[in-house]
Amino acid sequence: MDLSEPLTAAAAAALINARALGNEQCLVTGINEINRVRAGDLMFVDHPKYYIKALHSAASVILIDKADVEIPEGKAILVSDDPCRDYNDLVRRFMQPFAWTSGSPVTGAGSTVHPSVVIGANVVIGKDCTIMPGVVLYPNTTIGDRVIIQANAVIGGDGFYYKKRAGGYEKMVTAGSVVVEDDVEIGCGTTIDRGVSADTRIGAGTKIDNQVQIGHDTLIGKHCLIAAQVGISGACVIGDNVTLWGQVGVPSKLTIGAGAVVLGQSGLIGDLEGGKTYFGSPAGEWKQKMREVASLGRLPDLIKRQKD
Repeated sequence: MDLSEPLTAAAAAALINARALGNEQCLVTGINEINRVRAGDLMFVDHPKYYIKALHSAASVILIDKADVEIPEGKAILVSDDPCRDYNDLVRRFMQPFAWTSGSPVTGAGSTVHPSVVIGANVVIGKDCTIMPGVVLYPNTTIGDRVIIQANAVIGGDGFYYKKRAGGYEKMVTAGSVVVEDDVEIGCGTTIDRGVSADTRIGAGTKIDNQVQIGHDTLIGKHCLIAAQVGISGACVIGDNVTLWGQVGVPSKLTIGAGAVVLGQSGLIGDLEGGKTYFGSPAGEWKQKMREVASLGRLPDLIKRQKD
């Protein structure tokens, strides 16, 4: 999430009653969570497992619950007793207003939007698009040219992102967006969550079937084919020309290389190299997994022979 005007680390600390250390005049130009940080961003970390990753990320300012850490040159830390709480506070202060419009949207030439479509503020719809009945476009969504969105798809809902507390779960404020590039088709009942602080992006020419779920901050490449009931978690990176057949499950933060094909009902547990075909749960190269399945089919006979 970009800030309309930069502020110093010291000024950011003052807003949340935190203590600034290091380069207090370092400029904050954006706020992002760890999966999408850039130079100039402020991010938070509240677990020792991720201290080093956060401090040496691209982020310029790190909101953290520990003061005695080595601060990289030129960066600043903001010491807080609850970084998640204070991160949410900052996001709420600077996020764009989350509002809905009741009038007709501004759309590109040749686009058709059914009267039952619900459109939030700051939505952009390109040329020659078709938006079918019951579609919901949350605020700050961007739709490219020649996009088809079938009935009852929901684009831009909140990310499924929570911090566990003693009394339950604290919801992370979702301030990002969804960008759907040119020539994409999105099937009936599909849901695409907006980024927590950046964008969820669907690459040009990608075709998505019915009842697909795509999580927050996921980046899907160009000309991908995603069949019905695929579930893609948050912060995944999917390369160009990837095919995911029906009911494939992709856990969070995984990367699938360009040109990979994942056969139906496969479940991933790690990154997949591009240009190969995968099957099974846990997914592996399909020929090997097929041999394993065939071997399992022969197992009862082998056990019977051993007993005899």
